[in-house]
Amino acid sequence: MDFEDLLGKNIEVEISGGTFHKGTLVDSGLDIIVVFDGKNQHFLYIPFIHVQKLKEISFDDEGYYYSPPPSERPIEAEVISFRKALTIAKGLFVQVYVTGNKPIHGYVTSIMNDYFVFHSPLYKAMFISMNHVKFVIPYPPNTTPYSLDNQKLQLNPPSTSLARSFEEQLKKVENQLVILDGGEHSEKIGLIQKVRNNKMMLITAEGEPVYRNLEHIKTIQLP
Repeated sequence: MDFEDLLGKNIEVEISGGTFHKGTLVDSGLDIIVVFDGKNQHFLYIPFIHVQKLKEISFDDEGYYYSPPPSERPIEAEVISFRKALTIAKGLFVQVYVTGNKPIHGYVTSIMNDYFVFHSPLYKAMFISMNHVKFVIPYPPNTTPYSLDNQKLQLNPPSTSLARSFEEQLKKVENQLVILDGGEHSEKIGLIQKVRNNKMMLITAEGEPVYRNLEHIKTIQLP
């Protein structure tokens, strides 16, 4: 099933985590939809795996300020897909949402099988699981995060070589300190001791071993 009958229509989409977005559906592919949020003047590239539901709405009934989509989009392809959108986004300043309403600002630098490498001026090099990306918002060309000049935006590559899969990449950083998911909990900061069979053993600051399912790890930072 595709959404050709909804293209150009005003919709409301519910995303995993209970967040709702309104806008105009401007494109869709096998695994992605593209929504223009006229209120905030943003294009949202939303992987369909996180779409709970979408429906046509009337902005007049919702009291929502409507602005028609511009003719040009920051990421455009003849046939859009999530991987294609990430590939075209390389070099553009983007916001990536992986959890809640806390975006990560920066640049996609490398795209692997099931994760990508992201450079953030605040968090530096990060590995982000594709399975947990709720949506991506690209900024217009020549926009930089925090209005930094290019000299302050050195895109330093990760200190380790890149593996094709997220699990194999985590094996490459065994015995290193990491921050999982932005360090939202003290048990998500520690030393990776072992990665095997889609599981990780992390040693916390208190020396406590914590076992984690890799399927639920969203981001990895190397401090």
